Amino acid sequence: MKTLIIELRLILHSRLARGALFLLLLLSALSVWSGLQAIGAQHATLGRVAATHRAEVQALARQHATTSDAGTVAYATPHLTVNLPSSLAFAAVGQRDLQPFTLRVRLLGLHSQLYESEAVNPELAMAGRFDFAFMLVYLVPLFVITLMHDLVTGEREAGRLRLLASLPMNATRIWRRRAGLRYALVWLAVLVPLAVGTALAGTDAAGLGYTVLVTTLYLLFWFGLAAWVAGRARASAGSAAILLACLVSLTIIVPTVFDAVLERTLPVVKGVELALAQRQEVHAGWDLPKAVTFEKFFRTHPEWKDTPPVTGRFHWKWYYAMHQAGDHAVAPQVAQYRASLQAREEWTARASLLLPSVSVQVLLHRLADTDLSAQLAYQARIARFHADLRRFFYPYLFDERPFGPADVARIPTFAAAPPSGSLPARPLAALMLLSIAIAIVGMRQLHKLE
Repeated sequence: MKTLIIELRLILHSRLARGALFLLLLLSALSVWSGLQAIGAQHATLGRVAATHRAEVQALARQHATTSDAGTVAYATPHLTVNLPSSLAFAAVGQRDLQPFTLRVRLLGLHSQLYESEAVNPELAMAGRFDFAFMLVYLVPLFVITLMHDLVTGEREAGRLRLLASLPMNATRIWRRRAGLRYALVWLAVLVPLAVGTALAGTDAAGLGYTVLVTTLYLLFWFGLAAWVAGRARASAGSAAILLACLVSLTIIVPTVFDAVLERTLPVVKGVELALAQRQEVHAGWDLPKAVTFEKFFRTHPEWKDTPPVTGRFHWKWYYAMHQAGDHAVAPQVAQYRASLQAREEWTARASLLLPSVSVQVLLHRLADTDLSAQLAYQARIARFHADLRRFFYPYLFDERPFGPADVARIPTFAAAPPSGSLPARPLAALMLLSIAIAIVGMRQLHKLE
């Protein structure tokens, strides 16, 4: 214990080490605060949208209190859908910064509503939000390099390496103790602010525990790599250069090249193009004979085939049939769009098996329920809700039933699903195996210095 205290004093005696640890603690706290602010702003937005939506729906209900026209009510009434953030979303904001987390839909064509709001901020998409995940993946390795690059070479350059090797105690224990102390200090500087953030956000113990596990493994990888380089390098400058090259390659160059390859091999159309295609189908329907529109509609909804025909110039059931036919026309494109996105997500998960930086992002965004899978699941819930609305309104439209205030109260409402963040087994196992293997290799390299 006394030896550990002495080693700790030696580390903290260094201005560089003290400054690096303090700056790391500050950056970790700043990243947690930034994430909490971002999710807090989203909660505030959801509250304002919900209040405005309630006021609008109440006004529409008063306006249509005496109506018996279900088509008019369905056309005028918006329905609010929300994608609630998880309690761990502040640590890895992910797709919530890029994709809509609330959307109001009506009984009109689904795809023109679902994808027209797809808007990506190119600045945020390129740089990423400064949250805990960003700080951990890109910045923490810099501090590991700062503390570890001269672990051995610093002693060699100061002329103390042979003296350490001649001591009666096991020299390997000295290097392991020094590396272990630096690991513990970095671990605390990174995770103490996170623990405070999870307490403020109400994150459960499992979410915090899994995040700590991922962080521990990622730090183990970089400390193991730094120990291996420190044991082989002849000069501190060379050690730092090698580690910086590894950092740039593993966190920027290789993931960027992989992403570029994915874009070329798995092209994905923009959601706005799907919305435009659906609207063009609907607009073209105005010029088609009603029989043609109904023929398209009855292919997917044969249960309404024997309802009274439309004889006038306009009828709500023809109007909504036209929108549904437009959705059906672009359904293959939508299926391909979602399949391409899911294929990209699967290939990213495969890449995470070899790249620890990608693995950490995959794991944290899945834990926080802020990845692409969460966004696609939200869109799927909207689609199911839209189908519930159609099942509710279609009997009134196609059987021409009267529609009154009691029916308005029975209109389905969107039920927000609880976050479903979980820990993917394969990326976690890959990160664990890779980190432990690199740590063992690094310790063995230090053992050779004895």
